[in-house]
Amino acid sequence: MTGKRQKMIQMQLALPEESRGEAPKASGGGTEPVMASRETESPAETERLMEEVCQRENLFRAWSRVKANRGSAGVDGMTVDALPGYLREHWPAIREQLLAGTYRPQPVRRVEIPKPGGGVRKLGIPTVLDRTIQQAVLQVLQPRWDPTFSEHSYGFRPGRSAHQAVAAAQAYIAEGYRWVVDIDLEKFFDQVCHDRLMAKAADRIADKRLLRLLRAFLNAGVLEDGLVLPTDEGTPQGGPLSPLLSNLVLDELDRELERRGHRFVRYADDGQIFVRSERAGHRVMASMTRFITKKLRLKVNEAKSAVARPWERKFLGFSFTAHADPKRRLAPQTVRRLRQRVRQLTRRTRGVSIDQMVEELNRYLKGWRGYFGYCETPSVLRDLDSWVRRRLRAVIWKQWKRGRRRYAGLRARGVGRHRAATAAGSSDGPWHLARSPALHYAFPNAYWDSLQLVRLCARPRA
Repeated sequence: MTGKRQKMIQMQLALPEESRGEAPKASGGGTEPVMASRETESPAETERLMEEVCQRENLFRAWSRVKANRGSAGVDGMTVDALPGYLREHWPAIREQLLAGTYRPQPVRRVEIPKPGGGVRKLGIPTVLDRTIQQAVLQVLQPRWDPTFSEHSYGFRPGRSAHQAVAAAQAYIAEGYRWVVDIDLEKFFDQVCHDRLMAKAADRIADKRLLRLLRAFLNAGVLEDGLVLPTDEGTPQGGPLSPLLSNLVLDELDRELERRGHRFVRYADDGQIFVRSERAGHRVMASMTRFITKKLRLKVNEAKSAVARPWERKFLGFSFTAHADPKRRLAPQTVRRLRQRVRQLTRRTRGVSIDQMVEELNRYLKGWRGYFGYCETPSVLRDLDSWVRRRLRAVIWKQWKRGRRRYAGLRARGVGRHRAATAAGSSDGPWHLARSPALHYAFPNAYWDSLQLVRLCARPRA
């Protein structure tokens, strides 16, 4: 039996079936004491959402999703693989606390990751148990809430993607809306007002136990530098519920834009409004900034917000050409980040074999191509492919080190004597010689294809 199959069975055993109409019985020794009894609410008076959250099948699907994401441990240090054993002993008590509305999540662990444009993004990593419970709540709430959200919202929603959002923006430009109001929300996930968020949730949830659980997740606190800091606002990024709650908050913005008849696209906190003139753009910018500041109680980053042409701005890593029939192209920042990462992976002083370097490079290029291959400028992708191969030829030339070794290597690759001697005796550096006819002949495109180097641009058909 495989290890994966064993862990699945362990998780199923950790979530025993509960008989209908009976409160769950706590198991033997080691089980946490139940601190409060379950509330007695009539099913006719309120939704029984918490029972759906605690269903065995729902919890198992939630754990499977958390396990697939392979996130890091929270403040308690528990890993994903250790959760089934913990639940086998403690699940009856945890379930009783959830059904009673008394469950209290642990603080999240603060993690800072650098942003591509500078600065850091603060993430809050819940414990594995809290992530599983959040995922279970998400699986109950999302099917109910998602159909009510705006059709112009594409972020973190089933059946919707960033590519669809980019295509929608492209369609507006093609229709003649060739000015964009690009509003940047400053630290959105850190600025969400808890009271407004809970009021929105209360309009959709009748189960008070679930509302108390949502509030508990929001107020769980953050462990930073050994101290637990209170969280009076914001929805920490890193938990499964954060995207759904952000869509709930910004749905009010979507409805206001729809009421005013605007053409817009939103992906999470990244959104753009398309208008026909610069004057209209400045008018929309001023009115929507007032709405966001006073109504939603969020901040607009004036330094990053602007009224401009769409091809002067980026949206989800893409931009557009200025033609009457606009094409999707890579934003300059996207190309710079690709080049920066490839330079790190192909440093000539890394001391790894070219096969290992290509393998590591492929892992990055596959993911990059899967998303940014959606652009409609193949010439840019071909240039990037050529640049990557040149980087690798420079690595090989550097690894060969001496002229005699370089001459022998070129001859072994079928380069003529005169051309090999000229290249081996040159005083030019590896980057310059990587473009020479000798190295092009020795390492043609077919050689890199034999190493299965990922191409960003589709290969031409024979």
